[in-house]
Amino acid sequence: MKAAVCYEFNAPLVIEEVALAPPQAGEVLVKIAACAICHSDLTYMDGGWGGKLPQIFGHEASGVVVEIGAGVHSVRAGDRVLVTLLRSCGYCAPCENGNLHACQTRFPLDREPRLRNRAGTTIKQGLRTAAFAEYSVVEQSQLAVIADELPFEVASLLSCGVITGFGAVTNTAKMPANASAAVLGCGGVGLNAVQGAAYCGAHPLLAVDVVDRKLATAKHFGATHCVNSATDDARKMVHEISAGNGLEYVFVAVGNADAIQQGLAWLAPTGTLTIVGMPPTGQLVSLDAAELAAASQRILGSKMGSTRLRIDIPKLLALYRHGRLKLDELVTNRYPLAQINQAIDEVRQDKVIRNVIVFE
Repeated sequence: MKAAVCYEFNAPLVIEEVALAPPQAGEVLVKIAACAICHSDLTYMDGGWGGKLPQIFGHEASGVVVEIGAGVHSVRAGDRVLVTLLRSCGYCAPCENGNLHACQTRFPLDREPRLRNRAGTTIKQGLRTAAFAEYSVVEQSQLAVIADELPFEVASLLSCGVITGFGAVTNTAKMPANASAAVLGCGGVGLNAVQGAAYCGAHPLLAVDVVDRKLATAKHFGATHCVNSATDDARKMVHEISAGNGLEYVFVAVGNADAIQQGLAWLAPTGTLTIVGMPPTGQLVSLDAAELAAASQRILGSKMGSTRLRIDIPKLLALYRHGRLKLDELVTNRYPLAQINQAIDEVRQDKVIRNVIVFE
């Protein structure tokens, strides 16, 4: 199969033929139809989270089940599915407490690479998925079945960007109706946090970014106020729209410690800051612990929107069908695998919401 392999950090991906072992017990072989490019892929490809190369990245995907291993009961050959990086065993402590996104179990796929290049070199499965490729073998819990009428490139966005942003609001923070809120960073994840906050009835709902085009899109996705923090005084805007009280909920959807620091300063007493974007390893945030405690404020981490695939995906699809969740508007451009480096460059340059690699 053809795949885009990362051999060096901060270097273009190499398109080449690689071998993929068949699925083992509990695993599924999926023919990838579409894979969106997420900033997490870029952080990994730039060495921001370490790791060993070569790897195949790509984790925001959709496709068709081709083959199932022994014991697979959740899908069958021919099913159209989302492919995510989330794996869950169902019996470890986090899973038993309903936190499937925090599963601690190591699966065979974590220990036994199934990918090799023509030279016989083992290739790691980046972000547990390796979907910048024509096929991928994943654990059955990484899949969710989707309806026939949902386009693959639109469906792929549900695998990460949508569930991460929307779920940070509705699952992790559990934001109540009519709360005041802000979203820092209006990329693919941030726009979905805006959608989630708007769905919850947030007012005011402030969108913050450094690109005016993204702010215009955020307004279309439900933001009541927007501010370009590169050219305007965002803190002054927060003061004005909150009558000087600060905001009850702040969602930081950009992987940057400075943005987290900025969001902390905007919190109202008893307010909640939710970290949605993943900064590179080693970035630190400072805070006044006494002030945080005295104000009864909370800081939450949100991995993949605390998503439970088989519960949350059907709900999101229902919202989409009823016109209450924007998905089509998130797709900017579609590229074949051969042009993946061009597609990645556009993401790096902040020219797009989501570029999607599509396979025939």
